[in-house]
Amino acid sequence: MKLPRRQFLHLAGGAAAVPVMSRIVWAQAPQSQSKTGTRLITLGTAAGPSPRAHQAQSSNLLTVSGTHYVIDAGDGVARRIAKAGVIVRDIGTIFISHHHDDHTAGLGTLMSVAWDNQRTSPINVYGPPPTETLVKAAVQYYGISAESRIADGGRSIPVAQIFKGHDVGTGAIYQDTNIKVSAAENSHYDFHQGPAPGKHKSYSCRFETPDRVIVFAGDTGASEAVTELAKNADLFVADTTLFEERMKVMIASGQWQAMTPAERERITQQATQGHMTLEDIGKMAACANVNTVVLSHYLPRADGNYTPWVSEVKKHFAGEVFVARDLMEF
Repeated sequence: MKLPRRQFLHLAGGAAAVPVMSRIVWAQAPQSQSKTGTRLITLGTAAGPSPRAHQAQSSNLLTVSGTHYVIDAGDGVARRIAKAGVIVRDIGTIFISHHHDDHTAGLGTLMSVAWDNQRTSPINVYGPPPTETLVKAAVQYYGISAESRIADGGRSIPVAQIFKGHDVGTGAIYQDTNIKVSAAENSHYDFHQGPAPGKHKSYSCRFETPDRVIVFAGDTGASEAVTELAKNADLFVADTTLFEERMKVMIASGQWQAMTPAERERITQQATQGHMTLEDIGKMAACANVNTVVLSHYLPRADGNYTPWVSEVKKHFAGEVFVARDLMEF
């Protein structure tokens, strides 16, 4: 039986001082899908770009009154949706925060699998430009498989008839009977230079449902626009790509050693300006008066202990703080 929201969070999150693994509640398949209320499952919580053996990349599943919405679609999203007990064919609305591949690499597979499993109505994908181009490229890529399956006889609807990409701006970007979605451009790409600065866009999104408000920061540095978007939210799902952790991973893999000095300088700028620190997260959450912070999109720690992260955020924020894992429900 599903616990009331605040009681569930209390039991799942508990005291911040205990190791995070002892307080995870997993969304195991199969399970009944609630027809009322709002459920959030953090499908993939890994920051990219490198794949992780036991952690999918950035993706979330929001279910409102039995209707499913996917927010970002990193590598592994289709498998995590299956693990959560949701029929992939039922995914019809997807939101993309930005076009780094750890947020989009699983998009084509997710759409193709839904089509393979007799999806007949459109799958709509919303995001900053050029989301429409991204979806058209996926149609071209998976269209080869689709053509052969149509020849097999199991399908007759062309894949291009199902996949629909939509470039959206900021402000109100989507509304139906379950949700109202607003977007704000964040600071993830503010440091971009070269011949076309400002070409790439990264959004944070606010989802308002009948019973909750959930804000996904996406990848961003400190941002007044995101703080304003998150005002009075129940959940603030925050990018937690810490520069110190990223440096450790790059050095251990040899990636750092393989970079030129100019590349090292640029990636340092990206990691420090395009992502939030734990202090940034705590201060933004406090200023926005959110109820709960969920730390996601992070790199692995050798000891698996994320308690220090929770403590750092709570120096600036009085609400509850959780470190999400794949298939954790809020």
